[in-house]
Amino acid sequence: MDLLPSHNSPVLVDYISANISRFGLSSPTAFSSSLLLSSPNLGNLDDVIVTGLHDYVTASSSPTVKLNNDSAFEFDETENTYRKWMLKYPSAISSFEKITNHANNKRIALFLDYDGTLSPIVNDPDCAFMSNAMRSTVKHVAEYFPTAIISGRSRDKVYNFVGLTELYYAGSHGMDIMGPVNKSKFVNDHPNCIRSTDKQGKEVNMFQPASKFLPMINEIFISLNENTKGINGAKVENNKFCVSVHYRLVDRKNWPIVSQIVLDILKEYPDLKLTHGRKVLEIRPIIDWNKGKAVQFLLESLELSNADDVLPIYIGDDRTDEDAFKLLREGNRGYGILVSSIPKESNAFYSLRDPSEVMYFLKSLVKWKSST
Repeated sequence: MDLLPSHNSPVLVDYISANISRFGLSSPTAFSSSLLLSSPNLGNLDDVIVTGLHDYVTASSSPTVKLNNDSAFEFDETENTYRKWMLKYPSAISSFEKITNHANNKRIALFLDYDGTLSPIVNDPDCAFMSNAMRSTVKHVAEYFPTAIISGRSRDKVYNFVGLTELYYAGSHGMDIMGPVNKSKFVNDHPNCIRSTDKQGKEVNMFQPASKFLPMINEIFISLNENTKGINGAKVENNKFCVSVHYRLVDRKNWPIVSQIVLDILKEYPDLKLTHGRKVLEIRPIIDWNKGKAVQFLLESLELSNADDVLPIYIGDDRTDEDAFKLLREGNRGYGILVSSIPKESNAFYSLRDPSEVMYFLKSLVKWKSST
């Protein structure tokens, strides 16, 4: 499998579209090539990109409800909007019986994001600890179902947060997977898969499709650290095969400065692209790999792929989880569950509000399975 995208010689319109795509400017701040080319105040492409990125960062930040004399009314309106949204994305808790009815006589495979799903979103990414209650719940779930965590964090970092040896781990948005050894020809013959051992000395398969980008990722991490150290609240995180620039604690007026720094550095690395998370900008390799492909790889590794009696369930809160939701939606292969307290479009089937509802749903799965 060739993971590198093909490059053709683009015309001007394609050049603009390709660069805007590489710098992560998709919806909600969408740009059409015809609009860009017809604008009398376009200026140069760099201006368009940095302005668009700042608009994107602002638009994609979660809204806050201001407390004032009308706060009760505003809360009611927000709740009403959320309830309408749930008509399209029903609660996985209220739909639990429907889910388990479909799961009868099937083997559930569970895939979980970490930040915002198993742990709350916090100001300091180094303090995104999961509760002991959540850890216990995930441990019990793994006793009944094969369970994997697929995170944008480095694999080692998310393992240190979770601390459970019963799980499978995929870091860097699925670009660093530790999976079981089996007889799968797809897995064993893959050029990016090598045999290794885990911390308990157990033989495992290591899959790292972006390994050749490591020196480049380390370079850009050092450069971003150096160039953002004067911005109060900015934090650069090395997640092995991607670099995350957190701006959650940065003063709003300095967001354009962070955007400009990231874009200026990224321009020197045409093989890397920019994506967006929740108040985080992420730089990663341009390869044909994402969380959806990581789910497929893990299903192959677990010998659960192409089986009618398997029901994959993926729970996540971030736009990077959409690739996994899309994979499961296609052909009704499984269920994507979006964790969100605000309405947003998704490829998921169901929704949960926050990590506390995730824990309740996982406990319900254990209770259901243990009684059948």
